[in-house]
Amino acid sequence: MSGGGAWRGDIKARLYERVRERGFGSLIAFAEARPAVPLYVLADELGSDVAAVQILNGLMYEAEQRKQVTRLVRDVLVRELAERFPNGWPDVLDDATRGEVAMGLGSWFAYTPVTHRARVDRAGDALLANPPPAGWRPLGPDDEVLRTLLPDEEA
Repeated sequence: MSGGGAWRGDIKARLYERVRERGFGSLIAFAEARPAVPLYVLADELGSDVAAVQILNGLMYEAEQRKQVTRLVRDVLVRELAERFPNGWPDVLDDATRGEVAMGLGSWFAYTPVTHRARVDRAGDALLANPPPAGWRPLGPDDEVLRTLLPDEEA
């Protein structure tokens, strides 16, 4: 993003125009076609005048409409983990990797709507207390480990 262009004009219209230009009817469809791709990369794909937070907000709006917020929350973790650990879950949780995991979980928590934060907090604690196998790399929100940690419970 350059020069603040992402915050000019009709942001929502720009996002949907860009995803339609790429053959998708929704931001969720666009994101699902790029599993485990960080949000900032999705934004870059849509143009230098699109910010990752705009993608996240649009995805959250669509997920709320579809009653799939929990699934989106898992998807955001997948994208965070892919960014921080492209080769999968670390072999050892030493100080450096534990710090990187904590930063990823902290970002995940920050990107989570208030309605899901207590569940995300518990899921993050569970990941640290009982780490997945080394090399684990979830490729999407329907990963078995993630569905166990944060099962669908939509209101």
